[in-house]
Amino acid sequence: MTLSNIIVRFFLLFSLKGIVSAQLSSTFYGKTCPNALSTIKSEIVSAVNKEPRMGASLLRLHFHDCFVQGCDASVLLDDTSSFTGEKSAGPNANSTRGFDVIDTIKSKVESSCPGVVSCADILAVAARDSVVALGGASWSVPLGRRDSTTASLSSANSDLPGPSSSLSSLISSFSNKGFTAKEMVALSGSHTIGQARCTTFRTRIYNDTNIDSSFATSLQANCPSTGGDSTLSPLDTTSQNTFDNAYFKNLQSKKGLLHSDQELFNGGSTDSQVNAYSSNPASFKTDFANAMIKMGNLSPLTGSSGQIRTNCRKTN
Repeated sequence: MTLSNIIVRFFLLFSLKGIVSAQLSSTFYGKTCPNALSTIKSEIVSAVNKEPRMGASLLRLHFHDCFVQGCDASVLLDDTSSFTGEKSAGPNANSTRGFDVIDTIKSKVESSCPGVVSCADILAVAARDSVVALGGASWSVPLGRRDSTTASLSSANSDLPGPSSSLSSLISSFSNKGFTAKEMVALSGSHTIGQARCTTFRTRIYNDTNIDSSFATSLQANCPSTGGDSTLSPLDTTSQNTFDNAYFKNLQSKKGLLHSDQELFNGGSTDSQVNAYSSNPASFKTDFANAMIKMGNLSPLTGSSGQIRTNCRKTN
């Protein structure tokens, strides 16, 4: 076999595994839409200033996009009479939000650079800018993703980890996407911002034993054993609008809001990583940024695959 054949086979193998992301580049829009990044940033800053929770919602939207079919903006597609999207999936229904912010950004970018900037890239940049707007570290976002013409309700239901997940289930869900347990813990630190609905933590505050009793009691006041499903509580009880390492300190105090949060610090294999991030905020911010870049590289559509949607909610 010639060297060129070996190289071609090697490239095909890795392409099939969906991990070739060499086509992505942080300067992808440098010439075709030079104002794209500044436009996205200004809209994110405005949206987060108006409602700090929106930063967490947009970060989550990127995560829920990337874990289903890769980072292809499939999560943004609306259901139609002939098309089923991912918005009605269990992990998304009544909880994913921020679609209007993405729509606003898309329309502004389209007006200056029609048909150039993908919805998938907008999601990736919006996630980064949201973290920065709430005090977190920045990172360079590789760009050049294209948008899917398909979505997968079944994958959204099966591939996204849930609030009642066990540690082994969390490790498995992230491992299936190529992440180590350490990277899973780092990405879980995104729960230093945002809020969750009563229905996602009710079982924990009434049934779990690895929870601070006064913390559980305070939550029960706003989350009754029946009813009040949509009542919100902060995922990080100490600094819900600041991207810091308080989430990990809360876990050490048995004040994780979700069962899946506290699983990271419950006598298991990830306790040491929680301790490390709790005592070293700089290492958390670095590891989080690197894990976000890795997540943004999950099976992107590039080249002539997919399309650049004009409207993020529907295919062209």
